[in-house]
Amino acid sequence: MRDLALLPKAHLHLHFTGSMRVPTLVDMAAAYGVRLPEALIDNDPLRLPPTERGWFRFQRLYDAARACVRSEADMRRLVHEAAADDAAEGSGRLEIQVDPTSYAPFVGGITPAVEIVIDAARAASAAHGIEVGVIIAASRMKHPLDARTLARLAARYAGEGVGEVVGFGLSNDERRGDTSQFGPAFDIARRAGLAAVPHGGELLGPDHIHEVMRELVPDRIGHGVRAAEDERLLQEIVDRGVALEVNPGSNIGLGVYGEASEVPLRTLVDAGAEIALGADDPLLFGTRLVDQYEIARTSHGFTDAELSRLAASSIRASRASSSTKARLLADVDAWLAAPDPAGAFGALPAGGTVTIG
Repeated sequence: MRDLALLPKAHLHLHFTGSMRVPTLVDMAAAYGVRLPEALIDNDPLRLPPTERGWFRFQRLYDAARACVRSEADMRRLVHEAAADDAAEGSGRLEIQVDPTSYAPFVGGITPAVEIVIDAARAASAAHGIEVGVIIAASRMKHPLDARTLARLAARYAGEGVGEVVGFGLSNDERRGDTSQFGPAFDIARRAGLAAVPHGGELLGPDHIHEVMRELVPDRIGHGVRAAEDERLLQEIVDRGVALEVNPGSNIGLGVYGEASEVPLRTLVDAGAEIALGADDPLLFGTRLVDQYEIARTSHGFTDAELSRLAASSIRASRASSSTKARLLADVDAWLAAPDPAGAFGALPAGGTVTIG
């Protein structure tokens, strides 16, 4: 089988703090005298129930990690390491998602926080040979007016170049907040030319995806995997050209599906949906970008040709420039054209399993 780390791809669903390496977290915690929960450093991927209690535990762990990011140097380190890790896995385009309010108290406000991430993204792009774009994300746990403030800030730095803000998102527990109340923030972002990339359709099912489609008019949906439960909805997603950022590792970690084989990736792809596989929060779920493609290969029987189409889909769904997309798509074709080192019988059959983490 061809090496999935050499398959050119785009990574469109990666959270800033959640991208952190475990050794980096340990270093930062030691520097600030923070005692970390064992679950963050035991290299045992989270397996939580898909309940509010499960999400509460996830959020507590995420908050504990975020509390160790307390300086400009810390923020720059995270961006550089995320870019380096993605480049090592064949990603030619990373769009990293950040809520600047979490780091603003340590760097003088939300504007400096955004500028630090932007500048670090440009430097990391040059250092690691990968294009890094930035997505500013609001939280469902905060007031919708806060989202409008962040949308205006994102609009100020909107652009198509390396390191610029390319999208506006909405994250956190999708069971919280009134989706319609965040519509004005997305209107602001859309007028600035930013991609609308809200979360939806992981912890809640098709009804909430319908609401996200109606109220936030997304270009991409973070997760959206449960659109597979409603054939008409899935067809609407395909017809409107809305891409789905599917994150199998986190779906399993949050208990949405019990096993990798249960993630309805094949259903989504067969329906014609544009799919961009993502790692979401590797720090907590223990899987990085290549692992998601490995799940497609070993748990769903995707051939190398099908995996190349998944990678091409992620590239098309990105906000990379047309020239970057053309270059990466050509590289995908070259990957597939190369001889298969495993020969004709190297692939696992559909229904095989992959170990998470």
